[in-house]
Amino acid sequence: MAQAVLLDLALLLAPVALGLIAVALGVDPGWVWPWVLLPPLLRHPWLLIRLALLIRRRHRLAPPFPLGLWGEVYRGIARYQQRGRKSRKRQIRFSRRFREAANAVPDALVILDKQHRVEWANPAATKLMNVRWPEDDRRPLTEILTQPEILPFIEAGEYMRPLDIAPEHNRAIMLSLRITPFGERKKQRLVVGRDITKIYHLNMIRRDFVANASHELRTPLTVIAGFLEALLDAPGTPAQHRRPLTLMHNQTERMCSIIEDLLTLSRLEMRESPEEQESVDVPDELHLILQEAQALSNGRHGFESRVDETLLLLGSPPELRSAFSNLVFNAVKHTPDGTCIQIVWQRGIDGVEFSVSDDGPGIPPEHLPRLTERFYRVDRARSRESGGTGLGLAIVKHVLNRHDGRLRITSELGRGSRFVCRFPGKRALIRDDRDAIPVDELPIRDSAGSNRP
Repeated sequence: MAQAVLLDLALLLAPVALGLIAVALGVDPGWVWPWVLLPPLLRHPWLLIRLALLIRRRHRLAPPFPLGLWGEVYRGIARYQQRGRKSRKRQIRFSRRFREAANAVPDALVILDKQHRVEWANPAATKLMNVRWPEDDRRPLTEILTQPEILPFIEAGEYMRPLDIAPEHNRAIMLSLRITPFGERKKQRLVVGRDITKIYHLNMIRRDFVANASHELRTPLTVIAGFLEALLDAPGTPAQHRRPLTLMHNQTERMCSIIEDLLTLSRLEMRESPEEQESVDVPDELHLILQEAQALSNGRHGFESRVDETLLLLGSPPELRSAFSNLVFNAVKHTPDGTCIQIVWQRGIDGVEFSVSDDGPGIPPEHLPRLTERFYRVDRARSRESGGTGLGLAIVKHVLNRHDGRLRITSELGRGSRFVCRFPGKRALIRDDRDAIPVDELPIRDSAGSNRP
């Protein structure tokens, strides 16, 4: 930089020195100074105009560069141009690798813009989702996938669960759609379609086998249980036979309980939502469940309840009773004597919630993610002693999914566990003197206590 400044000063002072020498030799100053000073002064606007034209035409700046400070300016811009070219090459290589990787993915990938129109799709999307790119560029996805559940799924924004559909262009396959928001302010959507046809058919086979096997086993077990009960009640049964008969009867009842739970799970899996939904009197159901839990506990546990008597729920009464009773009875069966069990039914921040809490020994954190799996037990020996089937929480999870609810489990060793069922506000109903009305239709109370629309 210092050399460039000295060179610019030399380019300016050299003509001045020549002009002074010419004047000293007697040359007319009116002719000398314009010819001496004009070239250095015109050099700057010429180099500036030349640089502006090169930048405007996007020409590459290459040596030789001008002398002095202008040379430094040209070199600096040339370096930025070189960095820009390298950056563009890296971006092109990255874009090419990304496109090659996306094209090699067997799952369908579709990018949607803010208006849910197709911006890009990989080749697998043509086969799985009938989305052809670039032919379908800027075309709404709902015009390609015409299933009625697609639009609510995209607009709802609740993408925790995938949507399983059979596309219209190929009913022989089953797709699992997942949507992920991304981009600026999460306005764009990435749709991933995965072929789950084999998994779907395997689940169908498993479900049908479990349902059929359970149904066929229930009748002979009922007959066996009936004969065992008759033998136990018969006065002529020898005393030495009563203990094995009692053990046989208990194990038969346990098998019947497992089969009933399996049949319940199969019925829940048949449809994603209950066929008939009505206003469920949850407070009344909870009072009955609490009485049954107290009878099951036989005074070994303490119970506390906080139930909103005006809060009802839209759903299936048998399913909701099964889910709530499973959570309460599990607390009785799997907590030691002297444990306090708390049952709460109340409004939450964004809906309504039912919770069962205890101050028992708690559950180790490594078991929490798997509690809703079928036949999963934290302590197999204790569960077998208490008569648990390992299917209760699986039933709860399925019931909540069918009622748009979520199950949240928290536990801390030595401080107890808490099971919370959260339902959206659209399912909440309020009991009044005439009928149950939705929570959303209730008047809002201001700070003075008066109602306003």
